[in-house]
Amino acid sequence: MCLLDQVEAWDQQRIQCRASSHRAADNPLRAGGRLGAACGIEYAAQAMAVHGALLAPPDGAGPRVGYLVSVRGTQLHVPRLDDIAADLRVEATCIMRSENNILYQFSVSAAGRLLLEGRAAVVLDADALTPVSGEAP
Repeated sequence: MCLLDQVEAWDQQRIQCRASSHRAADNPLRAGGRLGAACGIEYAAQAMAVHGALLAPPDGAGPRVGYLVSVRGTQLHVPRLDDIAADLRVEATCIMRSENNILYQFSVSAAGRLLLEGRAAVVLDADALTPVSGEAP
């Protein structure tokens, strides 16, 4: 499922994408005939994934597998997205990065109106992480 239409801008720290799929009657995230604002988190997660792919080294190894492990500080400023006439502007900015962890600040807006915002933590290559002694794998 690809919800984003286009990457409008990106650099080492941030990405900005555009999407129109929130208006589609066959949007796979619709439930009960509507697309709730919390679905904007998936739009942001897809922008983060694209950002990771764009930052992948050109050595042919490809991007690392990332898992969205937490979303915090999320504020939904609207109840739903499917009634927003304008295209969505999805932004994600890396605010912290280590070898296997990335913390992003994200926002989804339309026509200059903030629709939702929050922070998301991504763990890279979780399969390769070693559990702490005594913990289940």
